[in-house]
Amino acid sequence: MDGFVSRKRRRLSNSGEESSLNQESSHPDDSTDIKLAILLSLFPEIKQDELLDVLVSCDGSVDTASALLSTQATASTPLTKKRAAPASSLGMQTSLSSHVFTTAQDGTMKPINETVKKRRAPPTKKGQILHLYSPEDIAAYTPCTIVHNFLPTEAANSLLEELLDESKHFQRYDFQVFNRTVQSPHTHAVYVSTPEEHRQQTSEYTYGGTYRSNVRQATPKLRSVSRQVQTVVNEEIQKRIRDVYPGGNKLQYQSSKEWKPNAAFVNCYDGPTESVGYHSDELTYLGPHPVIGSLSLGVAREFRVRRIVAQGEEEANKETNENKDTSPSSKSTESQETSTARADAQGQISIHLPHNSLLIMHAEMQEEWKHSIAPAQTISPHPISGNRRINITYRWYRDTLHPRYTPRCRCGQHAILRCSQRKQETRGRYMWMCYAGFAPGKEGCTFFQWAEFDDDGDPVWDKKRIEDDAPTLANFSASQ
Repeated sequence: MDGFVSRKRRRLSNSGEESSLNQESSHPDDSTDIKLAILLSLFPEIKQDELLDVLVSCDGSVDTASALLSTQATASTPLTKKRAAPASSLGMQTSLSSHVFTTAQDGTMKPINETVKKRRAPPTKKGQILHLYSPEDIAAYTPCTIVHNFLPTEAANSLLEELLDESKHFQRYDFQVFNRTVQSPHTHAVYVSTPEEHRQQTSEYTYGGTYRSNVRQATPKLRSVSRQVQTVVNEEIQKRIRDVYPGGNKLQYQSSKEWKPNAAFVNCYDGPTESVGYHSDELTYLGPHPVIGSLSLGVAREFRVRRIVAQGEEEANKETNENKDTSPSSKSTESQETSTARADAQGQISIHLPHNSLLIMHAEMQEEWKHSIAPAQTISPHPISGNRRINITYRWYRDTLHPRYTPRCRCGQHAILRCSQRKQETRGRYMWMCYAGFAPGKEGCTFFQWAEFDDDGDPVWDKKRIEDDAPTLANFSASQ
């Protein structure tokens, strides 16, 4: 097979067809391999050499080749005979890259998944969506790790049933955009461990400039699963530091301590139209370079990500002016028009999240990328949840960022922590700023101050401020 592909490549190169296949790729030597990998994932029963011929005949277009192959498969398969299903589990795909061979730097032919980690991912194209399914591809091309079939089947289904019952008490939160009060396009609740933490969450911690009334205590199964989440997330953090980060060192401001979840946001998306727009999660209590473990249950949905690209000087100046005024936090969903335009201009990556999958958003995610749950035209109902998806985002609130320590605005409201993302000169710097103007019925002030952190991401401010010894949130696992 390797020899055939090599001969075919030489023939394509001589005829100019290879150039046509690779014309849109930033990695000309490998783009055909990637396209083949996509076709192999969609048509695992077709041989690689046959897929390559179809791809060439379609001028390198995966969409055209896929449509042609689908038509042929439908026409040649009797209606009374079911086609053999792939061996992989429902909603889970084997690697796009383990079946396709590419030329390594030493000239030998190796599976693409052995070389993909050593090069940068091809950039997404304007108006296009790159769909990723396998753990290898997701880890290589995004700041995320996915673990399929995370829990034993019975445990996953029991947790789903428990949280579906809880979702009857979920609420939509309100926020203000351009003097209009709008509601979140899905429901949610905040979960903590103890009654004392419940009191703190409703009277001290703020989200989007307001206190949340919809705070609940962790359910038994939610609490028990947290131990497994904690173990796997910490293992994956160390793998990413070792295999991906420069010199095998953690990122600056990333905590060197063990990640211990002590709060969770549980979201419910009821039906294909419920969604959340592009955003970064609020850093106020998580601190710089946080890691979040996100467990998906029920209906499979698309988790889309896009890299934050520094804009031109005009856009940068716009952000500067917004920062001096009242600007939405990273947590707030962008206006639909702006979000769609930016996503279309930069391209998007879609990660498919099946039932019982754990997605780990690593330390660079919130500062350098935005993420969303895209509305869907149709979804495949889940046997337990129907059209609903339950998502648990386990978070680690830092003791040093308790709301008793964080700055207050001149208007008396809690300041929020943001990262400068678009202005090139200040990109990566953190700032405390007012958010009150985006809470319904409130007006913000012009409060702004740069935030300083040590190498572990703990705030550098007057030590007297933390002598109060504010109560901290209990680790879910430790409170079992």
